Amino acid sequence: MSVSFAIVGSGWRSEFFLRIAAALPERFRVAGLVTRSAETAADVRRRWGIPAFVDLDALLAADRPDFVVVSVPRDVAPGMIVDLVERGVPVLTETPPAGDADDLVALWERVARPGAPTVQVAEQYHLSPLLAAQLAVARSGRLGRPTQALVAQCHDYHGVSVMRRALGVGADDVEVTASVFRSPLVVGPGRDGDPTEERTVTATQTTARFAFDDRLGVYDFAGEQYFSWIRGNRLLIRGERGEIENLEVRHLRRFDEPVFDSLRRVMTGEGGNLEGMFLRGILLGDEWMFRNPFPPARLNDDEIAIARMLDAMPRAIGGGAPVYSLAEASQDHYLALLMQRAAATGETVRSSRQPWADAVDAAGELHGGPSGG
Repeated sequence: MSVSFAIVGSGWRSEFFLRIAAALPERFRVAGLVTRSAETAADVRRRWGIPAFVDLDALLAADRPDFVVVSVPRDVAPGMIVDLVERGVPVLTETPPAGDADDLVALWERVARPGAPTVQVAEQYHLSPLLAAQLAVARSGRLGRPTQALVAQCHDYHGVSVMRRALGVGADDVEVTASVFRSPLVVGPGRDGDPTEERTVTATQTTARFAFDDRLGVYDFAGEQYFSWIRGNRLLIRGERGEIENLEVRHLRRFDEPVFDSLRRVMTGEGGNLEGMFLRGILLGDEWMFRNPFPPARLNDDEIAIARMLDAMPRAIGGGAPVYSLAEASQDHYLALLMQRAAATGETVRSSRQPWADAVDAAGELHGGPSGG
């Protein structure tokens, strides 16, 4: 039985959900899309062959999806989330769920009540194949207890989310220091494709330290890293028995027996392989650290991660494992806001306990959500 969802919003991110449903029609069905413009609605119907509406009432009158994806600007999202919850409709909202800390608290107080429809957040990075495999290595015991993580992967709350999961921390108290460094960078491709001329911009790199008592997280990212050909992603996770650095894993089998191995991406469609073009999974030695749940669909890594969220929503709605809870999303965005304040002021910023903190801590180990390995 396929998962049925609708979308509110017609921007760039909305098309990810549409592409996934088109690639996996046996798994997902788009009940419709809501956009403010009648012209855009007509274009959506023409391009994607799905119903499109200019208001939510019309959508819900025509169909009742399992849940609604909210993909609108952060200043608009809280109102739409509350509206859907009050109508009894579960929600998967894009990140972040609200703009500032006050808005996060206000949203939490409106929708996080017993018996309310499920609200999950579309944080896909920890579900993408390589990061899922790297985090699985960190959870496997090979490294011992993770105590250090350096994340240079994605911006703000996305990077914080990966860092928290790498360290296995909940709503723990934290001290945050941060600084900004600006440097020239020749730009690469963007959302519209490859560059047509050489152009240099000023890259703004934020580096922050999150001191969680006996664990340390380091965030290091510049927005210009997205799409860049010459600024690669990095992830380092260390424990007392080993570390994973990007694809390389170094750990101790015994105190006098080191082991060195690498993550290997297993793709079809290369050389003489005629299976099609898709990711089969990621291996460490002879153990799968990640297996793609959606072969043979031709999806990129980001689309695989988003498909995993969509696929997991019915279980979350039914009380099972969360996709990525509103509590976790609120905590990660709150910490990112602290990082921004520390970078702007040059001062050490200390966290305080927020209304969702108990829910984050009650989740236990933070590698919950859709299984990947």
